[in-house]
Amino acid sequence: MARLHLSALDQSPVRRGESSAIALSETVRLGILCDDLGYERFWVAEHHNLPGFAGTSPEVLIGAIAAQTNRIRVGSGGVMLSHYSSLHVAESFRVLESLHPGRIDLGLGRAPGSDPRTAAALAYPDEARDVRHYPEQIDDLVSYLGPGQEDSHPFAGIKAAPTKGTAPEVWLLGSGIDSALLAAERGLPFAYAHFFGASVDHGPAIVDAYRTRFEPSRSSELPKVMLAVQVICAESSRRAYDLSLSLGLARLLLAKGVPEPIASVTDASAYPYSSSEKAFVGQFQEICVLGTEDEVEEKLELLSEQFETDEFSVVTVCHDFESRCESYRLLAKRFGLKG
Repeated sequence: MARLHLSALDQSPVRRGESSAIALSETVRLGILCDDLGYERFWVAEHHNLPGFAGTSPEVLIGAIAAQTNRIRVGSGGVMLSHYSSLHVAESFRVLESLHPGRIDLGLGRAPGSDPRTAAALAYPDEARDVRHYPEQIDDLVSYLGPGQEDSHPFAGIKAAPTKGTAPEVWLLGSGIDSALLAAERGLPFAYAHFFGASVDHGPAIVDAYRTRFEPSRSSELPKVMLAVQVICAESSRRAYDLSLSLGLARLLLAKGVPEPIASVTDASAYPYSSSEKAFVGQFQEICVLGTEDEVEEKLELLSEQFETDEFSVVTVCHDFESRCESYRLLAKRFGLKG
C-alpha cells in the first residue's frame, strides 16, 4: 500500500452558545497545527446563512491562515463560483498567490452553499445566477488565470492582476457525475466530496468516469483525484462514535430545515430521536471514518483501494475543539507525517 497523502478541509463549525468569531479563530489555529503536523493542504469551506458554520469568505480566511503558516498549501474547499464573477475570483486568488507564491489552491464548487433565498440575497440587485452558466464561468476563470481570453471573447485583453508569477492551482469539487465529467472535460483535478453522503455507493464509478474521460490540459496532464472524507480518530472506538453524534444531529436538523450550531455530545445524546431519525443519523455515521488509529487507518486504506487514490482531505467536525485537534494529531502520527 502506497503512503497516503493527507490534507485537511475545515468547515469552521460553530458550537451552541458560542460565537462565529470563536469558530473562525479555531479554524486559523487548526491551520497552524496542520502546518506543524505535516499535512499537505489546508482548505476552508464556504457557507452562507447557516448557524452551524462560520466560514462565509474563504479568501479572507485563506489570507489569515497563509500569513501564519510556513509550508502548507492553503485553499478553498471551495469557492461557490455561481455567486461571483470569474474575474473577481481570479483576481482575489492571484493576490493571494502573489503574497504566498506556490502555496494557494482554488477549489471551486457548483452548489450554492446556502438556501435559494440567501443565494438571491448574494446576487441582489441582480438575479441569482443560473448554475447552467457554471461551465462557462470555469472556462473564463481558467483563462483569466492563464493566457487570457481568446480574441473572439467579449472580454479579450482583460487580465487578472497581479499578472506576474505563479497562478493558484485550480480544483473542481463535487459529489456527482456532472462535476466529475466537467473536471474531466476541462482537464482539472477533481476532489470528490465523499463526506457529503450523497451517492457514496456510486462514488468509485463517478471517480472512474472522471479518469476515463479526462482530457489533458494546460492545468494538468494527468487526472488527479482527492477524496474528502469525514474522519474522527480518538483513543477508543466508543469515544469516536460519541464525538460523531454532534455532527449527526446537526446533519439531521439541517435535513429537517431547522439548522442549528453544533450541539455537545451530551445534548446530542439526549435528543428525542424518532426511529426514522435514528436511522438517518446511523446512515450518516456509516459513511464516516470513525475509530482508533488502527481502525481509521484500515478504513482509509480500504477507501484508497476503492477509489484508486492516495490523496485524502480529512474533514473533522465535532463539538470539542481539542478533540478535533487530537484527531488530526493521531492521524499525523499514524501516517508518519513530517512537519
